[in-house]
Amino acid sequence: MMDVEDLIVLVRNYNPRSNSRLIRAAYDYGQQMHEGQFRHSGEPYFTHPVAVAAILTEMRLDDATIITALLHDTIEDTRSTWVEIEKLFGRDIADLVDGVTKLTNLQLSGAQSKQAENFRKLFMAMSRDLRVILVKLADRLHNMRTIRSMRPDKQLQKARETMDIYAPLAGRMGMQWMREELEDLAFKVINPEARNSIIRRFVSLQRESGDVIGQITADIRTVLEREGIEADVYGRAKKPFSVWRKMQEKQLSFSRLSDIYGFRIITRTEADCYRTLGVIHHRWRAVPGRFKDYISQPKANGYRSIHSTVSGRDGKRVEVQIRTRQMHEVAEAGVAAHWAYRDGVRTQNPFAVDPAEWIATLTERFGEEDHDEFLEHVKLEMYSDQVFCFTPRGDVIQLPRGATPIDFAYAIHTRLGNSCVGAKVDGIRVPLWTRLKNGQSVEVIAATGQRPQATWLDIVVTGRAKAAIRRSLREEDRGRFIRLGAELARVGFEHVGRRVTDKALRTAARQMGLQESDELLARIGSAEVSVHEVLSTLYPELAQRQDEVDARRPFAGLEADTSFQRAPCCNPLPGERIVGITYRGKGVVIHAIDCPVLAEYEDNPERWVDLRWREGHHPAAYSTLLSLTIRHDAGVLGRICTLIGAQGANISDLEFVDRKPDFYRLRIEVELRDREHLHNLLTALEAESDVAQVARIRDPARKP
Repeated sequence: MMDVEDLIVLVRNYNPRSNSRLIRAAYDYGQQMHEGQFRHSGEPYFTHPVAVAAILTEMRLDDATIITALLHDTIEDTRSTWVEIEKLFGRDIADLVDGVTKLTNLQLSGAQSKQAENFRKLFMAMSRDLRVILVKLADRLHNMRTIRSMRPDKQLQKARETMDIYAPLAGRMGMQWMREELEDLAFKVINPEARNSIIRRFVSLQRESGDVIGQITADIRTVLEREGIEADVYGRAKKPFSVWRKMQEKQLSFSRLSDIYGFRIITRTEADCYRTLGVIHHRWRAVPGRFKDYISQPKANGYRSIHSTVSGRDGKRVEVQIRTRQMHEVAEAGVAAHWAYRDGVRTQNPFAVDPAEWIATLTERFGEEDHDEFLEHVKLEMYSDQVFCFTPRGDVIQLPRGATPIDFAYAIHTRLGNSCVGAKVDGIRVPLWTRLKNGQSVEVIAATGQRPQATWLDIVVTGRAKAAIRRSLREEDRGRFIRLGAELARVGFEHVGRRVTDKALRTAARQMGLQESDELLARIGSAEVSVHEVLSTLYPELAQRQDEVDARRPFAGLEADTSFQRAPCCNPLPGERIVGITYRGKGVVIHAIDCPVLAEYEDNPERWVDLRWREGHHPAAYSTLLSLTIRHDAGVLGRICTLIGAQGANISDLEFVDRKPDFYRLRIEVELRDREHLHNLLTALEAESDVAQVARIRDPARKP
């Protein structure tokens, strides 16, 4: 464990005016409060708060934040109180410690509706004082660094929560180094086989190509020195998770990825950034469409840099980032740069953003949305990269990467989005699914009477657009969804011996935060809410009793003597949303909720049965069809089959669909436990260099 004097030295390195006496007092108080407590690893518990404080010194944060880190678990885990901390260390620190305690108690990975409400509380805490989130992020980083001492199930829970919430939040705040480390630590737990596969490929590539990073770094330094530009040059290979994500996004194998190396050039002035860009593009060929100027169009969190991908040594593509030292400090610390100290005074970095303004831009529209829409909007906003487009009048509209003209229209106004029928980009008419690029001018063509189409949900990427489209579709199809929801509710209530009444539905709607019973029925009919959720709200004991009866089956919602089978057209897996369709002589056939065959039964709501998979592990006996395209080479098929077995999946059938001189296309039937098992298997296969393409097959032709 780090000694208090060593911690004080770390702080005084960037803040000589630091209040060492108060830090020492907080250290002693925290150590005393946690006396006799131990971590899962067997170490004294207080090693954790000290490590969190040390992480925050790397961001050069103020005394209050460092002291909060030392005390952040005292109110929750010891006899300490807010009153006592306020008396000893002041109101500011007491409020910060209390804020971290409240965040720790939020179950951000819980049920969907509760998760959304807790996200609201998370952003409210951020709006009061962003330093609370900085301590929480450092807390999560240290927990992930030491996660191996936890139980495997807890490791998986923490890793998923980190990947879904904390890593993208760190990225959205501009702390890219923390995002990358959190993602990689979580990736190591969630899918170690895929990560190890990527690392093996890196090692193999290094053996084949030598020290590529050192060679390219030397080349860049040479051309800059020749032009008289003073700059520091750094290079690195991208993190395994970053590589894996790019493989998924672009549907490429590792061998077909190009820009897996990144180089950073830190110049003295902004003018030198653009001079450096000219030198780089003169020496190496720029890759079309891979240039972004975040200096002239900064990100909302203050990030400024020039990004360009070029074909470097031996034709290898490399990404180059160019920025000044001040820009680099903000790029490393993100929004936290607002509190950074140097030589005992708050750093006056002109590029550091005001945290209050940043929070306002992130949350300005959240009050318009219900729980689920809010949650989707938050997650999309946190994951987004940005493009900047212009209206015909020259106004700048910020959108996430991959945005379309429909997203652009909704970003201006919901009415414009709803009435959109076409768009012109740079004066040329384009399809509505066109992906917008930086600097383009977009003109939306609208028409009175136009309504959003259901297919738009697959086109748009912003939470605002998705929420508006869903609202419009709900209103348009409201009558049909209400009828279907009423029938599902009737069957579900009868299943537990109750009769569905208007009063029961009104009560459930009120308890679930909805305005009226018709809204609840519409959501049941559109599969946004399950009947079991309604029953659990009204009759928790009956729902639990039914769960115990259903425990003998893989899913819940059927009478004990009803026969059932999985639909061969979609082969639903545990974890996927399901619905039953009744057939004469067959009982109930189980479909995935997105199965295209279900469209045939929309006019027969009396045949629908609301079902859900029973929680817990399932036997590896659920067949799933996969399509694989693999390299035609000796031993490849054997390695792929071995990999599938290593993932705990059994191959029950294998068929060659196509044989070519350079590749095979296969149809493989595997037995899996659940949706997560499928996800892990697909990830491991996608990470293999011999696999060009892998996808799940859902075949509407194979009807029940």
